[in-house]
Amino acid sequence: MFEKLIARYCQMLSRLMAASLAVMVVLVFTNVVLRYALNSGIAVSEELSRWLFVWLTFLGGIVALHERAHLGTDILVSRLSVRGKKICLGLGHLLMLFVCWLLFKGALDQVKINWDTTSAAMEVSMAIFYACGLVFAVSGAVILLADFWRLITGQMSEDQAQ
Repeated sequence: MFEKLIARYCQMLSRLMAASLAVMVVLVFTNVVLRYALNSGIAVSEELSRWLFVWLTFLGGIVALHERAHLGTDILVSRLSVRGKKICLGLGHLLMLFVCWLLFKGALDQVKINWDTTSAAMEVSMAIFYACGLVFAVSGAVILLADFWRLITGQMSEDQAQ
């Protein structure tokens, strides 16, 4: 059941990423046309596109983590026994959880520092920009903890442990 909840969450994130990409394309294209044709432009276009791109990257990282789509090398791990592969996977998950903690702490500090700072064009709190790190760290940690739980309880198949 928890896996289905995570899968739905990642499906929602995928839709949000597609919408963000569409907004970015429309904003940038419209701004280019306005600059060349009318010698004007949309003031918030560049900044909003940059923010959407950063959010899109972090949300994509969450989906990729869930789908195990990140790049990896298995020169050493592929030569290990099934038990060795599971041990390496468990250690890798613990290290990634530590990285999620570091990212969470750093992003939280940035959100606190920039809470009252506004962006140049949109004039909204810069904390929104840095909150993508918080969303990634929490979401990534939940996904990693769910996978780690499946690993230590024996619910993970051998091919998933690779």
